[in-house]
Amino acid sequence: MIKTVIIDDELHIRNAVRNKLIKYFKKQLLIVGEADGVKTGVTLINTLQPDLLLLDIELSDGTSFDLLKEVSLVNCKIIFITGFNEHAIKAIRLGAIDYLLKPINDFEFKDAISKVLKTETPKIKEQIKISDDFYYKNTKNRIVLKTLEAYHIVDEDKILYCKSDGNYTTFYIQDKKPIVISKPLKKAKELLSEELFIRPHQSYLVNVNFIEKYLPEGYLIISDTTIPVASRRKDLVVNRLSNMK
Repeated sequence: MIKTVIIDDELHIRNAVRNKLIKYFKKQLLIVGEADGVKTGVTLINTLQPDLLLLDIELSDGTSFDLLKEVSLVNCKIIFITGFNEHAIKAIRLGAIDYLLKPINDFEFKDAISKVLKTETPKIKEQIKISDDFYYKNTKNRIVLKTLEAYHIVDEDKILYCKSDGNYTTFYIQDKKPIVISKPLKKAKELLSEELFIRPHQSYLVNVNFIEKYLPEGYLIISDTTIPVASRRKDLVVNRLSNMK
């Protein structure tokens, strides 16, 4: 049985999560404890060493990131629970950590738990550090790109450009092999800074700092690669390049 801990400062959320776990996963998961904050959560986790954490981001006495700095996690998987806080959601996405939005939908709940149970335990400490850094704005952005083979940690400012191929996106990175993730370009865009990236074409995202040349006939040159600029986006590209410092 997979030892599971629920941490949320709202009793009705803990009750809802517990009931859903019992309803859908009682043969696989064993709920070994619940907590309502950072202090109680740290004690619980260090005592029980759970295999799975269902963890609210914003707690009454701090955040889940405060809590995670104080615990020893060994082969533990995490699913964050959060409201519609865009900053928190982006932090989670940057670390490629699974999450659920409140109010919790049954289908999304079952899907998230099922996916976590099927995957190998990733290098969660590195993922948490990336999410924590963004949440508290401690450092330049890094992101985790999750592929079938691995979790790749990438400096955002080393990404040259991204190219779409249907439901897949390829990241071209300075001095590294390309990385392909199973997300469309729209989802990839959510990981990247608007200050750094521009979308000159529906199939491309481009790091403005690597643009070497703009050709008036509608092309950007990046590291010997020619990237098309859509007609309706030429003004956007020209304005952006004109305002670069």
